[in-house]
Amino acid sequence: LVFLGLTLPGIQGRIIPRCELVKILRQHGFQGFVGKTVADWVCLVEHESSYNTKAFHDNQGKSRDYGIFQINSMYWCDDGKTRGSKNACRINCSKFLDDNIEDDIRCAKKIAQEARGLKPWVAWRNRCKGKDLSSYVKGC
Repeated sequence: LVFLGLTLPGIQGRIIPRCELVKILRQHGFQGFVGKTVADWVCLVEHESSYNTKAFHDNQGKSRDYGIFQINSMYWCDDGKTRGSKNACRINCSKFLDDNIEDDIRCAKKIAQEARGLKPWVAWRNRCKGKDLSSYVKGC
């Protein structure tokens, strides 16, 4: 998954407020999931998509990353454009661009479970891993 979450021109997604995301992630059992904290996930989301449900990034035409978790079309979803897509989450990538993040959460947890952590997300590796992330949940 790619570091930058860019949005398509003219398409504005819902920006989920940080503390609302913290609450959602806690409710969905992210604290301690695959040995990571909610703060890890919030940091990941901030640096992958800037909390935007419609974040989209084209990886030089080879694959695309979709939604708040920037889920990649080569492995996890089908966008009808990515040749050889594995579609491991068995879902159309467009479902990751709506304001309902339930399906995004299911797929992100599957990715993390298979990877035994957050290594698939470049932004987490580069911006969050091994750092003090307490500010991401502070005040929530």
